Amino acid sequence: MTGVSALILFASSILRHEFFQSTAFDLGIFDQAAYLISQGKPPISTFMGYHILGDHAAWIWYPLALLYKIYPSVYWLFAVQAIALASGALPTWQLARQSGLKESQSIAMAAVYLLYPLIFNVNLFDFHPEVIALPLFLAAVLAARRNQIRWFCLYIFLILGCKAVLSFTVAAMGFWLFVFEKRRLHGAIALSAGVAWFLIASRVIIPTFSGAEPAAVGRYSYLGNSVPEIAKNIIFQPELILGKVFVLSNLEYLVLLLAPVIWGFSLTGIKSLVAAIPCIALNIIADYQPQKDLIHQYSLPALPFILLVLISSLAAGKGLIQHKRGIIIWSLVGFLCLAKYTHFFGIYLQSTDTWQATREAIALVKTQGSVLTTAKIAPHLSHRPSINLIQDNLPLAQVNIFDYILLNTRHHDLSGNQELNLKLLEKLKNDPDFQLKYQRDDVFLFKKGIEN
Repeated sequence: MTGVSALILFASSILRHEFFQSTAFDLGIFDQAAYLISQGKPPISTFMGYHILGDHAAWIWYPLALLYKIYPSVYWLFAVQAIALASGALPTWQLARQSGLKESQSIAMAAVYLLYPLIFNVNLFDFHPEVIALPLFLAAVLAARRNQIRWFCLYIFLILGCKAVLSFTVAAMGFWLFVFEKRRLHGAIALSAGVAWFLIASRVIIPTFSGAEPAAVGRYSYLGNSVPEIAKNIIFQPELILGKVFVLSNLEYLVLLLAPVIWGFSLTGIKSLVAAIPCIALNIIADYQPQKDLIHQYSLPALPFILLVLISSLAAGKGLIQHKRGIIIWSLVGFLCLAKYTHFFGIYLQSTDTWQATREAIALVKTQGSVLTTAKIAPHLSHRPSINLIQDNLPLAQVNIFDYILLNTRHHDLSGNQELNLKLLEKLKNDPDFQLKYQRDDVFLFKKGIEN
């Protein structure tokens, strides 16, 4: 099940990328950073304008970049993501067996994990390092229950290296282990490590490498403009949050999050959700709609503990459904309703009329020169020190700093509207510094400099 799922996820992400549906934010950012690290260069993301550690303090990029030393390819990220997401089924099955579930129920729990719509959907949203943390959370709980302290510490260490915000879930997991699981040592380690890493990442690493507060602070701007200010207002002015909590979008989010697994919820296993509270709470109070769906990565840290609720309920003979067939059917229906596999028959095919032209134009970018292009083309050209996007705030007078400019005026994307693309095209046609190297199906490639 795990192997087949990994292959399906890997093939799906590759196909999406080859259809030019991946984007600069976030695949281009991460692919450029991994490539630059592998080349021994500072991983300054020219999409963001600062060092990759200033994004989420994710040091995991350094070991990931070792794969790029073997061969520089974005496919490494797709492979890592597919394997990480699929491999979570193994500790899920082990946790189920450890809890006393029958073999058929344990297999069903592995299927519940693999069929949870977020697993498939997040695999289609470029690449995010927190996917690596997903199976590690499950493995950490398993290690704690087996009293494997060294493995537990290793898993916590790796989780914290994936993204600074995961420190909240690590700390909450520590509290849950300490209070409810009676794993005092494991709980204390996770709780202290989570709190310490959040302080180090948010107050030292991110400001040092980005020159600003963590990027996600903007999603909570109604609470303040910095991490300390937000924390202060949450404690002393909780009324600020109320208007953001009791809204229809949050109800819809909770329904989406729980509908695929509500069959197994009971008061018996609900204690596991303590560790998921920070993740879910951050999504609920955020002023950012992508944190309230099953498409983006923001709910991933909650999933391991939702699964633990189901396992505990089954172990206690609770829950609406107890049998393997019923559990899998419910999960399959949830997948069919909420997974975004239909994109391959719809929105992913909308720009196929310029697919061949775009590929041919990309093949003509033969040097490591700087590139200006659109968000959906950028991830195919991000193996270079400098690449940037055509954006609404782009001064046309500044385009001369780029060596290549690649436009698709038929299918413009979020990195610039059609009017801007056409204005830029007209400027380049009349600019003596640029030569038109390729034109087909409204795809244009300009190269700086005149060749004989």
